Amino acid sequence: MNTNFGQQTRTAFGVNNTAYNQSGHGFGTAPVFLASISTILGAILFLRFGYAVGAVGLLKSLAIIALGHLVTIPTVLAVSEVATNRRVAGGGAYYIVSRSFGTSIGGTIGFALYLSQAISIAFYMVAFAEAFDPVIELLIQKYAEEDPETGRKIINPSWIDILRDPRWISIPSTLVLIVMMLTRGANMGVSVLWAICIILGGSIASFFLGQIHVGGEPEIDVTIANPDASFGTVFAMCFPAFTGMIAGLGLSGDLKNPQKSIPLGTISATLAGMVVYILVVFKLIQSATPEHLVRDQFIMTKIAAWGPAIYIGLGAASFSSALGSIMVAPRTLQALARDNVLPIQGVNRLMQTGVGKSQEPVPATFVSGVIAMVFVAIGELNFIAQILTMFFLVTYGALCVVSFLEHFAGNPSYRPTFHSRWYVSLLGTVMCGLMMFQISELYAFISIFLMLVIYIGLGRGNRERRGMMDIFQGAMFQLTRWLQTTLQKNRSDFAESGWRPSIVGITQFGERRLGHFDLLRWLCHRQGFGHFIQFFPGDYSFSEELSARTHVNALIQQSEASGAGIFVDSLICPTFHLALAQALQMPGISGLPNNSILLEFDRDHPEEIPEVQQGAHLAVESLFNVLIL
Repeated sequence: MNTNFGQQTRTAFGVNNTAYNQSGHGFGTAPVFLASISTILGAILFLRFGYAVGAVGLLKSLAIIALGHLVTIPTVLAVSEVATNRRVAGGGAYYIVSRSFGTSIGGTIGFALYLSQAISIAFYMVAFAEAFDPVIELLIQKYAEEDPETGRKIINPSWIDILRDPRWISIPSTLVLIVMMLTRGANMGVSVLWAICIILGGSIASFFLGQIHVGGEPEIDVTIANPDASFGTVFAMCFPAFTGMIAGLGLSGDLKNPQKSIPLGTISATLAGMVVYILVVFKLIQSATPEHLVRDQFIMTKIAAWGPAIYIGLGAASFSSALGSIMVAPRTLQALARDNVLPIQGVNRLMQTGVGKSQEPVPATFVSGVIAMVFVAIGELNFIAQILTMFFLVTYGALCVVSFLEHFAGNPSYRPTFHSRWYVSLLGTVMCGLMMFQISELYAFISIFLMLVIYIGLGRGNRERRGMMDIFQGAMFQLTRWLQTTLQKNRSDFAESGWRPSIVGITQFGERRLGHFDLLRWLCHRQGFGHFIQFFPGDYSFSEELSARTHVNALIQQSEASGAGIFVDSLICPTFHLALAQALQMPGISGLPNNSILLEFDRDHPEEIPEVQQGAHLAVESLFNVLIL
């Protein structure tokens, strides 16, 4: 038994995995579900979904939900599958991708994912501020000035601009959120999630219990109210609502049993969110005219049994989404630092620091809070929101690719307890790519460009780690196996389709006589296949095998340098005659049976001629074509 196997496995990625051996908080499934469902049923549901339904109608609204979940459902299935194959430590989606794709690609996706999560805090806190619109309007009316001529109240425009600036609420609220996480940590966050989700459930229940028809009796069969709103634009506006399904995945390092909690929490949250959105579509269509749905972003307050419940629900949903992001983002940054992905080693050492038994990422939380505060202060997040969606789609696509490649590669060590299907993962990958360009071609290209820049930068600093070729080795193995067996089944068709050379060149002077090597390369340039064998006289032993491999590696490098499309191998035998007999029995590497032998001798060494002559007779008797250089 190879006793070094465990050590090799632990260091295969150049990662200090001992850093992940932390107990965390030991959460169960509930925090995963709560973090995901509170993000799915967030600001877009309360602020924008009514407009979407009014703009595109019943059928297209259902189509938006269906298309969105063609991305999210394959992703959660892929996440659940990969998570049940191995222990998922801190870092969530980044940990899964990096342990499957290596640090360069995983770090690229993880870095983009972290920035998305950190900036999402600001996005949700700005939406949180919009929940206070009724309070702002009351304050505006309260501080209105009385016109001395008419006696009517007028409002100072400067006061309106100040009061309606959401930063008066979003900035202090973000500061409070950051202080809460720095001082109390994730335990407090989960406790607050429970309370917020109860409020959120009450708000949605109040909406469904409402019976008011806004703007007259609605016509359910109305399919579109706003011809100027394209389906793609409305889809782009609504799609971020469905992207919260793996929000709870970032708590992976704090879960008692990730293999159970991640599949159960993410899948149940995704399905529950999909059902709620479908029911909301029918409720909106039944309760309000399309014109009112389009014009009033707070239309749900007019429909609900108790209007203020919607504002409270909006605030709760936005705050819970921000809370989920500020719980998850620092843990992603901490995982990146533990893998030494960040370009400065001092920053890696600081960001990987955890406080207490649960390794609470306090420094990473502080940095995430600073990033969030910067974007909250900017206030204009339209551009950021689309970039965020792109990065999330890239992450989801990568998770689906991991699952697809693991299925296709047939890796014996890939034994998840939860099974998806390869075609479901492939569908998720394709849909992620299509949705990126459907939402915005410009932002899609910008996102891809930024990802390439990050990948190149990380690749230069991590040359010893896995690269693009290593990702597809298992898939290439399976593809080669399939091609070989398919070609073997159709061997009889080669004679009918036309002869082509499949040449085995054998020599013991491979490194000294390049003409033999080059001739084989020229003959098999495009139409044929070459198998170059370096013969080593002697009895086989493991030490001889190691020596032969060294020579073969030199020939492989020579093959790469010259662009030779030939396969290089070695053969250890007592005599050349036995080596040639074995070579004649070798199967064709390309699936095409070997049909030719290439031999050689040096005219200045006539003593080599009898051996070549004997080999040529043996090849002819075996119905092989013989070439002699």
